Amino acid sequence: MPDLIQIIICFLVALSISLYCVPIIVRVDNALKLFDKPNERSSSQKAIPTLGGIAIFFSFVFASTIGMFGYDMPELIFILAATLLIFFIGLKDDLVNLSPNKKLLAEIIAAMIIIFPAQTRFTDLHGLFGISQIGVIPSVLLTAFVIVVIINSFNLTDGIDGLASSLTMMIGSILGTWFFISSHLEYAILSFSLVGATAGFFYYNVFGKRNKIFMGDTGSLVIGAIIAILIIRFNEFNIDQTQPFAVQSVPAISFGILAYPLLDVVRVILIRVLQRKSPFAADKNHLHHRLLTLGFSHNKSTFTIVGINILFILAIFALHEIGMLRLIFYILFAGSFLFMIPAFIIRKRNLIKKDDPVQRLLVPRITAEKIIARDNQSR
Repeated sequence: MPDLIQIIICFLVALSISLYCVPIIVRVDNALKLFDKPNERSSSQKAIPTLGGIAIFFSFVFASTIGMFGYDMPELIFILAATLLIFFIGLKDDLVNLSPNKKLLAEIIAAMIIIFPAQTRFTDLHGLFGISQIGVIPSVLLTAFVIVVIINSFNLTDGIDGLASSLTMMIGSILGTWFFISSHLEYAILSFSLVGATAGFFYYNVFGKRNKIFMGDTGSLVIGAIIAILIIRFNEFNIDQTQPFAVQSVPAISFGILAYPLLDVVRVILIRVLQRKSPFAADKNHLHHRLLTLGFSHNKSTFTIVGINILFILAIFALHEIGMLRLIFYILFAGSFLFMIPAFIIRKRNLIKKDDPVQRLLVPRITAEKIIARDNQSR
């Protein structure tokens, strides 16, 4: 019971600090005119204060550091160091726009801090493709790749009000609950500190009027880095299948937990490549953009995606004993099917460009005029 109380206190502390900090950051943003201006990727047609990620970062760091009192977690200082690097890279990108190559380099350096000093890396594939323990070099390469992919998937998911933050709260709560019931209390504290920090931002991002704010890259990159660390530990803690509440097929479960951001990013990159565009090009091909095209509001799009994700993840946990490859196949099949539903509806309503065969094949786009009109209605 004392451990549960400490976790709840960490959540409440992070939430309180985040709620307190956001209005201050909004006032500073307004004074310095630090706005997120509409572009090819954004769904807002108005300039909104950004840098909400500052509140997420500082409330998470404060709550998790204080919450670790009485626990032995030597890797915490290195986890916070890597997160701090990602924070400053995101902050600089929000202020002056960094090139993708510089952001990638910083993410790789942060990954190396997580892998080596923090000693947080994949060491076992749990029998995936018949492979269990893996050597140091494959372990480092795999871990670095996963960290970079998760960081960028959350960065690209931050496209409409509340989506990235609500997904973070959902994933953090799921992982945090498992860490708690399986007695990995340090990581339960990290998870719920992140949930609390994100919940404070979520309130202003979704329901805020005078203090409405976006998290920016400052927030989405930090969130991605922390989620990546939690996912790695979730996999490592489940190597020992004799422990209480051990989860089978944990790589497939991890993929299922992150299915929305990962599958959406892969799908969007595929569309850009087929259109002969840069994978980093800004566009409106994400699933949340497709829902806006169908007339959903930002809030309805967010709650629809998160609600379906919760049911999807519950089904995955229920099926964790059917075998890893079979479960991965089900995730890919079901996830791809769900992603294509909005495309089929859009196509049926003839909201596509007739001269764009790639868009007809994949996820068709509504005309720019209708996108602007519907986005204005949703705000």
